[in-house]
Amino acid sequence: MSARRRLGARWRRHRPLRTRLALAASAAVALVAVGVCTAAFFVIRYELYHQLDLNLTQSATLAIQQNRGAAPGVLAGECRFLSAPACAQVVPADPAKDPSKPYLLPVSPPVRQVASDARNAYYTNITLPGGEPARMLTQRFGGAKSLQVALRSDGVRKGVGQAAGLLSGVGTAGVLLAAALGYWVSRTGLAPVARLTATAERIATTRDPSHRIELPPGPPDKEDEVTRLAASFNTMLGELEQSVTAQRRLVADASHELRTPLTALRTNAELLARADRLTDAQRDRASAALGRQIREVSVLVNDLIDLARDEEPTPLLEEVRLAPLLAHTVDTARAHWPATPFRLDLADASVTLPGVPARLARLISNLLDNAAKFSPPGAPVEVTLSSGELTVRDHGPGIAEADLPHVFDRFYRAEQARALPGSGLGLAMARQIARAHGAELTAHQASGGGAEFRLGLPGASGQPRGGSPTSPPVTRGWLVPVPLGLRPRPRGVRPPARP
Repeated sequence: MSARRRLGARWRRHRPLRTRLALAASAAVALVAVGVCTAAFFVIRYELYHQLDLNLTQSATLAIQQNRGAAPGVLAGECRFLSAPACAQVVPADPAKDPSKPYLLPVSPPVRQVASDARNAYYTNITLPGGEPARMLTQRFGGAKSLQVALRSDGVRKGVGQAAGLLSGVGTAGVLLAAALGYWVSRTGLAPVARLTATAERIATTRDPSHRIELPPGPPDKEDEVTRLAASFNTMLGELEQSVTAQRRLVADASHELRTPLTALRTNAELLARADRLTDAQRDRASAALGRQIREVSVLVNDLIDLARDEEPTPLLEEVRLAPLLAHTVDTARAHWPATPFRLDLADASVTLPGVPARLARLISNLLDNAAKFSPPGAPVEVTLSSGELTVRDHGPGIAEADLPHVFDRFYRAEQARALPGSGLGLAMARQIARAHGAELTAHQASGGGAEFRLGLPGASGQPRGGSPTSPPVTRGWLVPVPLGLRPRPRGVRPPARP
């Protein structure tokens, strides 16, 4: 790279985009203005001299008609005056035949060449003996002689000068207007970019993603590239704000949920530290309570770690047959909830789903535990597997209309559930696992009472496996992690409320 190019690149790097855009627009408009003025000057100059040349041609034709066979010498010499007719003289090809009286117009070798037919007629600018400018035509006269005709060109020169001055002024005004237009174009065109930059700097300074870029009114299909960039930036800010809010809510809720079990753990630990003062029954109760609370805290911490991930783990993907997995999970739930009967209906035992068996078992287990927890003693929990959906229904109090949008929120617990064990993370984790596998989990009021959870499986309604709008991307047998906030959502399903 040459030194000039390096200097130009360094200059561009140290100038803001607005300055560079203004200079580029100004240079383009100024170049057009100067080019138009230059072209107009040459056109005017050509037309003025062309008109003068036509007058010279007419004067030469008239002189030839009126002076046929004339001897060499001056035919008319009035062109010294501004409004006088053209001067005319005849020049022989042989200098020896020149008249004794001097010529009025200058005689050069090309004039002799025209007389001898060695050169074509031509026009030239001359100066008369009195110093006046003139335009001269030299052409053949016949008989080895040439005819020279001249007219004063003061008016043409003055017109050309005036045109040059006028067009110079117009060009200067065009350059100034180009500079103003370039500044206006850069200011107007980069206004959304300036707002975007100011918003980004404000967010970087305040760490508050609630700021937005103001968009111009108008239909979305009429937006330009910069407006679409600002709209995309606003969308990104919205996702960032929701993510930050969710993280803050998670931290606040986690600290609140951990405070009670940690206090109980500390109390029981301090109580066991004074075991010599306790009876055997008191010591056994304290030990059992300590072990139970440690397990609850461990489960809560594990759930928090799983929910805090923005991505699913990436184990090897396999084709999971849901019927055996569902039967095993139901048998485990029966052992945990002996007072609750579980009814399993495998309407389509051939359903398979690409996924991770352990994660799918966790999803089903959370749904079964939630249904058993709210079912009255002896009321069944109905589990149905069809070709496109898995349904878990209980016969408990159901879900209030006000709670339906929030049942999958982290740490959300309905009024009737606050006295029951649990941390409010089971359903949130179930939905996260479902979306990681391309499924969608929804909650509904069951007809006849109770709650019903439906897990819509990918590939339902005749869609090919792996081609549903909610199926996760699969590459070489691996489950590709998909950020939770960016996973696609099937049409017609209302998005969960943000915590």
